Amino acid sequence: MLPRSVPRVLTGTPTPHYDTFPGGAEMTQFVVVLDLDGVTDKSALMDRCAEALSLPGHFGRNWDALADSLTDLPAPPGADGLRIVVRNWRPYARQRPGEWEIAQDVFAQAVDRVPALSVLLALGGSS
Repeated sequence: MLPRSVPRVLTGTPTPHYDTFPGGAEMTQFVVVLDLDGVTDKSALMDRCAEALSLPGHFGRNWDALADSLTDLPAPPGADGLRIVVRNWRPYARQRPGEWEIAQDVFAQAVDRVPALSVLLALGGSS
């Protein structure tokens, strides 16, 4: 569990993931699960992001605010990065394809701006 003094880093216990790169260099990334099960609109998506990522109460729940929040997320102490694994995204993507396209763009732009951030879409959850 992360120390309480760490601001805005995940609820619950993040899962450490260790990678070994060519040359033997190791990197520790913490994994956060963003589960979109039951999310049917942008409002619910923003609520789920706020909860999973421990965003501050003043989080604006719009695309710009999400983009800013993603690029401001600190890595936990001792970690080299943060991985956000998005699960059960397919039903939302089917119901709201335009919103989902924007969400993917927001995630992609955050990853482009923050090298220590990865956003991964978990396969499955097709129901």
